[in-house]
Amino acid sequence: QVQLQESGPGLVKPSQTLSLTCTVSGGSITTNYYYWSWIRQPPGKGMEWMGAISYSGSTYYSPSLKSRTSISRDTSKNQFTLQLRSVTPEDTAVYYCARARAVVTTTPSSYWGQGTQVTVSS
Repeated sequence: QVQLQESGPGLVKPSQTLSLTCTVSGGSITTNYYYWSWIRQPPGKGMEWMGAISYSGSTYYSPSLKSRTSISRDTSKNQFTLQLRSVTPEDTAVYYCARARAVVTTTPSSYWGQGTQVTVSS
């Protein structure tokens, strides 16, 4: 069974870069035709897909976040990472990593991590 686990700092200062890592176990991030996404849920709001990296290493980003977001991977560690630059308090959210057959995913499933709270505050 594939499992995903997010890790990273829970508190980030405004204007800094938010960095999160998703560690995958039970399956390889290079397995054909899967996409590995980052999704977030701000308090009181719905799920927002941020971007994804494919099994082949191609990246896809939400147009609204593209200028501030980078997703990369380390296949030797079976991990993929999110960097969100120039954060503001509006980036405060629970951040999830997920695996899906589609590039864009916002519906929670058993192939999502448990989520990690990130607060942007000075």
